[in-house]
Amino acid sequence: MLIRSVAPLRLGLAGGGTDVSPYCDIYGGAVLNATISLYAYATIEPRNDGKIEIISVDRNEFMTMDSEPELEIDGKLDLIKGVYNRIVKDFNRGEPLSFTIYTYADAPPGSGLGTSSTLVVAVIGAFAEWLKLPLGEYDIAHLAFEIERIELKQAGGKQDQYAATFGGFNFMEFYDNHKVIVNPLRIKQEIIDELQHNLLLYYTGTSRLSSKIIEAQVESVKAGKEDPVKAMHKLKEQAILMKEAILKGNLDEVGEILHFGWEHKKQMAEGITNPVIEEIYETALKAGATGGKISGAGGGGFMMFYCPKNTKYKVIEALKKFGGEFRRYQFTKYGLKTWRVT
Repeated sequence: MLIRSVAPLRLGLAGGGTDVSPYCDIYGGAVLNATISLYAYATIEPRNDGKIEIISVDRNEFMTMDSEPELEIDGKLDLIKGVYNRIVKDFNRGEPLSFTIYTYADAPPGSGLGTSSTLVVAVIGAFAEWLKLPLGEYDIAHLAFEIERIELKQAGGKQDQYAATFGGFNFMEFYDNHKVIVNPLRIKQEIIDELQHNLLLYYTGTSRLSSKIIEAQVESVKAGKEDPVKAMHKLKEQAILMKEAILKGNLDEVGEILHFGWEHKKQMAEGITNPVIEEIYETALKAGATGGKISGAGGGGFMMFYCPKNTKYKVIEALKKFGGEFRRYQFTKYGLKTWRVT
């Protein structure tokens, strides 16, 4: 028997960073994101020899160990081991499991598309399918958040886990005590199609350690630094503006709203941008893009640009000199999916 799961990565369209504590605990956060046709995958193959084998196909990492109630968190494949530890503790009465698990992601870690959190959601989904756990969407997303952010202490926010679990276009609200409200948006298909046509996804070719940028952001809020906190307020405002523009089909405003957010995001912490990113951004604007942003915490990974009418072809041509990669994608309606093969 095989147990499979797949969860989509996401584009953060507006409000990114306001889902990170302590900002959302103090002021409340708001994010608009949408899942795309890039995924994280997990396959579990049960075994009965008292062994656990973890194979990360895309990262070319693997390890085999004795099946224990708790696996050591030692910096190698910790996301998968962290999920296993929590599943065994909470849902299998502390009894160890024996299996082989294969994982794969369509984008590298540090790309800004929520890869790590999406992988955690996919792995939880596979275990939930295998053990027939009664977990709803909010349960899975919150469990993924707790494992990654609290237990493994990996810096970041809350939006990625909820995007991967729920799927589609969502306006998300974040409050203290880890309260999250996911508001699915009903958007006409022709609006989604036009947004997809005009929103260019560009991989800079470099990943980044988002935790350092996020930690700087967290410290700014804790210290009460005025400029970074004001910038986050503006990003929350951006999420509301973006929601209204997309729901009403006012897509000509999308580029301007992205640019508004980008100008404020750069004030949140050091390392979000650099001279190369700035040159890429300015080149895209000169070629016809009306706005854009870097995906995720910043510093590298994917960038996106809104290119109205037929300007995206000129933007693509202008950016070729930087040696990056343009990634085709489609917006997806669905979040985490699981199934079994007998």
